[in-house]
Order: sequence, then C-alpha cells, then structure tokens
Amino acid sequence: MAKGYWIAHVDVKNEEGFRPYAAANGPIFKKFGGRYVVRGGKFEGMEGAARSRNVVIEFPDYATALACYRSPEYQENIKRRLPHGTVDLIVIEGYDGAQP
Repeated sequence: MAKGYWIAHVDVKNEEGFRPYAAANGPIFKKFGGRYVVRGGKFEGMEGAARSRNVVIEFPDYATALACYRSPEYQENIKRRLPHGTVDLIVIEGYDGAQP
C-alpha cells in the first residue's frame, strides 16, 4: 500500500507565536504514525514560487494522512498557527508502482 504524505510550504511571520503550533504537532503526528521526512533544511528554489520553509511528513497510507489533517486535534492546532504563518499544504498519495 502506498504511503500518504503532507507536503507543506511555509512562511513564518512571527517565530515566537508559531512555536506553540510546531510543538503541538509532534504528539498529533505520532498518534497517526506520521514522521518528518523533510523539516526545513537547505533548499534552492529551481522553478516557480517558494516559501521560506518546506516540510514533508510521511504517514502509513493516504487515508491516515487525511485522517490526521481532519482530526479534531490538528484542526484545533491550526488556530494557533493562523496568526503567525502562511502555509500551502497538500495531502497526497505516494507512488507505489514500477520505477525506471
């Protein structure tokens, strides 16, 4: 079964205000079997627009990735983030087919 992923592009406007949101994510992601694959780090924007941070979180499958996003815990946590950052986020199913 293909894994599920959150792919987020983030701009933080207020680092101090953003911290409670980031800290609360760990237990939420753990509950749904999520793990960080990318969390910040160096990058070069090769094409298109970029935000200052990039995050990829892997979940056991697509349904679990959606369930985590839709969970009451995460929906409540979004309220902490909204005044302090801008996020573009997609939930996507991984590819589990043949490789080149």
